[in-house]
Formats: sequence, structure tokens, C-alpha cells
Amino acid sequence: MGEENIYNIQWFPGHMAKTRRMITESLPDVDAVIELRDARIPLSSKNPEIERLCSSKPRIVVLNKSDLCDPDELPLWIEAEKKKGAVCIGVDSSSGKGVSTVGRSVASACAEKIERNRQKGFSVRIRAMVVGIPNVGKSTLINKLAGSNKAKAENRPGVTRDRQWVKTDYGFDLLDMPGVLWPKFDNKICAENLALTGSVKDDILDIESLSIVLIDRLKSRYYSLLAARYKIPQQQREADAVELFELIARSRGMITRGNEIDYERASRMLIDEFRSGKIGRITLDRLNRCLI
Repeated sequence: MGEENIYNIQWFPGHMAKTRRMITESLPDVDAVIELRDARIPLSSKNPEIERLCSSKPRIVVLNKSDLCDPDELPLWIEAEKKKGAVCIGVDSSSGKGVSTVGRSVASACAEKIERNRQKGFSVRIRAMVVGIPNVGKSTLINKLAGSNKAKAENRPGVTRDRQWVKTDYGFDLLDMPGVLWPKFDNKICAENLALTGSVKDDILDIESLSIVLIDRLKSRYYSLLAARYKIPQQQREADAVELFELIARSRGMITRGNEIDYERASRMLIDEFRSGKIGRITLDRLNRCLI
């Protein structure tokens, strides 16, 4: 299997530089910012560029895909953000769970402006910008808030390339911005976590090395889920990540005609099953900032 250094990947293509400019240019047109992060990686999916660019506006942090994260970890991350003064909520935009809370949070964050407008006799709709890294579910959340499929949404990064205004059923309008990463990663594990959750295109990654990274992560904290999903015998508990990978691949029949392991096919299966939640509900980031 390949040994590609994840630091050598081009993470910041031209359209992301364009998105940064769009965010800056659009801020005067909005009253609040909704920042989406992936609940499985609340720290790794936090774009420091967004915090810097949007510091002048009320910000609601939404931990999306909460149905896929460790249910014991989610409230701890929400509480940690609240202690830093942020409004933070967990949402599953695919099913709609928690979406109404987003609407209430935007109204609360903009309460003063809403009241000023009311006293002046104005009926001006509040506007909020939706930002976040690629493939975190921005368009899916917007469609739930709007009650229709007005924003483009696909389960791959880089679909939304231009800003879109969308009216919601909650009395405010949303500006859907393309996903944006930041120019340089200082933490290898952060970069790996972003790759594991699909925030960069798979065709620029070494999927085989990434699958070994995933097994190593799961072995340290979620071994019981890994063992249950792939029926790994108890006596294999001390096996290393490569040995576990090969055991899983053979148990799934992912071998070539020469009885060799089909590494690429097995790797894609593992990554896909993690992303879809078939292995279980998993959080890769750690609250003490030591990422697994």
C-alpha cells in the first residue's frame, strides 16, 4: 500500500480562495453567520479562517451529522463551545432533527435588530450566511429550513461553487456559500480526519493508507464497534492495524483471483462504511485537543 504524505495534498484550490473573498464581500449583507461543523470532528472541521473573517457578526455553531457521532461525546462538545461564549447546537440535517433549533437560534442572535425594526414599523427579513468546510451538509440544512430542495446538495465536496440566496419558513433568508478549507494544515491528524469524513475529494488521496489510519483510530477507542461489525475474533485484539485490515478484507471476500487481498476495494468499503455510520457512531476528535 502507498505511503503518500497527506501534507503533500493540494487542499486549497482556486475556488476556495474565491470563496474567502465572497464571504468577506457578503458580510455587510447579513445579520448573522451559521457555521456548520462535522459532529464527528468538531475540532478538525473548525475553520480558523471563518472565525477570523466572521468575528464581527453573531455566530451560531451547528454540529451537523450528529446522528453519526458518539452520542456521549456530543453534549460535551456543545458544552465546551458554550463555555467559550458560542451558541452551539447539534443537528442531523438529513432527518431534520434539531433543525428548528437553528431557526430559533438565529432569531435569538438577531433579537435586538428584530425589535428595532419592529419599533420602527419595518418588516425586514433577517439574513444569515451559512458557512463551513466542504461536504459538511450546508445545502442539506438549508433545504430543511426552506422546506424544499432549493440548494444544491450532494454527498461529495465541491458541489456548491457560487453563493445562493434562499428563503426559509422561519422568517429569515439564508446565503449558501461554497465550502472552504484553510490554506495550510499544522496538524497531520486534523488533515487525516478531514480526509476520513470526505471533506476533500477521494481521487486526490491514497485511499489505502487512509483506511489503515481509520483502523488505527478505531482500534484505540472504538475497538468493540470495529470487532462487532467485522466479526473480529477476540484473540486478534492485539493485532496491528495492517493485520486487522487484511483480516477484514479476507472475511469480506475482497481477494483477487490469485488469492491476494484487493486493497483498493477493501479500503473503499471501510471508508464508505465509516462515513455512512455502519460501523457505529464515532467521534474522532478529542476534547482535550489530543486527536485520536
